Amino acid sequence: MEVKLYNTLSKQLEVLKPVEENTVKMYVCGPTVYDYTHIGHGRTYVVYDAFKRYLSLRGFNVVHVMNITDIDDKIINRARSEGRNWREIAEEYTRDYLEALKNLRVRIDHHPRVTDHIKEIIEFIQVLIDKGYAYVAPSGSVYFDVDKYEDYGRLSGRTSREMWSQEQEFVKEKKNPYDFALWKASKPGEPYWESPWGRGRPGWHIECSVMSSRYLGSRFDIHGGGTDLIFPHHENERAQSEAYFGGRWVSIWMHTGLVMVGQDKMSKSLGNIVPLREAFAKWGIALRAWYLMSHYRRPLYFTEESLEQAKRFTERFASTWQLLGKLEKESVDLHYVRDEDLRMLRYILEARERFHTALSNDFNTPEMFSVINDFISFVNRDLASRPVHLLVSQAKRVFTEFNTVLALVEEESTGSEEVDSLIRVIVDVRRELRSMKMYDLADRIRSELMKLGIVLQDKGLETTWVRKREV
Repeated sequence: MEVKLYNTLSKQLEVLKPVEENTVKMYVCGPTVYDYTHIGHGRTYVVYDAFKRYLSLRGFNVVHVMNITDIDDKIINRARSEGRNWREIAEEYTRDYLEALKNLRVRIDHHPRVTDHIKEIIEFIQVLIDKGYAYVAPSGSVYFDVDKYEDYGRLSGRTSREMWSQEQEFVKEKKNPYDFALWKASKPGEPYWESPWGRGRPGWHIECSVMSSRYLGSRFDIHGGGTDLIFPHHENERAQSEAYFGGRWVSIWMHTGLVMVGQDKMSKSLGNIVPLREAFAKWGIALRAWYLMSHYRRPLYFTEESLEQAKRFTERFASTWQLLGKLEKESVDLHYVRDEDLRMLRYILEARERFHTALSNDFNTPEMFSVINDFISFVNRDLASRPVHLLVSQAKRVFTEFNTVLALVEEESTGSEEVDSLIRVIVDVRRELRSMKMYDLADRIRSELMKLGIVLQDKGLETTWVRKREV
């Protein structure tokens, strides 16, 4: 069964065809850490986590990277208004963000931070200047020359120059008002890094281009984020990255709808946010169910009623999980199977097929919930009165797949997550060894991991890994 996704660039459903067989590389724009995480942010985090879980269920090795923007105008302004150091602001709200991910059971493979990649950002910008796509202004700021990139505007659908206006700062020194900053010359009292063009710091858009390509390569499969990032952020990312690499950069652009309060989007600027830590204290893991009950591309409307509905579903899901465990212990293995048993078995298998059909078709989670609700009724009404081992074992297996994506019930740990984390650490260490040309030791690590069934796949200095059974 092919996995199809709506591609914002082509405006149509496309089959997911990984650049590297069996490995899906996915980059999602993460937070600018200047304030507390709110439930609008949480939707994006949960949707891509659930999608990653589904792809993993289908046998893909998924590399999921999400950045942390720890230097930005908003961080500097917050620090100035509170009389604090900007690093202190970034660290405080990074901790809040990571706690939010933990509460929502969201797992990210790698969290690169902007301030750890200044050198790579400067090098990336210099290449764009050398290629003629960027220019240095008198102030020492560097801008991308949008007119040099002929495909600008196709991602967002903004096809005319009148629709491209974005940054107003230093507009007089730009060639065009719609050119955007790659490097911002520092102002008095602001943090800065040395560069060939003077002291300054990265522009917003260049950060994601550099960090995504550093960890996922010059071409990867999925770039995600909220719909509010399509313009200008993702439009600019695409322009500068394809100018740098000289070809298609991302296969599928995937965007989540916004969380709405009435007719307005939930945002800090409008003052209508609900901090995620407060929402989690009230609704707990039911937030995960709430985020996924609406299709990821559509707006999600915040109401107490919808969250209470999600909470009731979560409780029903958990009680059915417990019932299946009880039935598994009490089930009997019969020598004679009735026609009714065969009908029930067909229902279980068809429910599984409907579940995969829904999620393979543009990650249709509302249809998935319809399947799961029907299945929960079946377990409580039919299976509970006929605990035949064949039926119970199959039902438990299917329900486990449901939970793999939803992650509403914590299963007994098999240690697999810990093992995956350890492998990623080993791969990162090996990358550093290769960068220092310590190839003998790097090759020994590869060989030892191979014996354990872990296959490393090198591409330049970057490495992905899969288990032998997945190759």
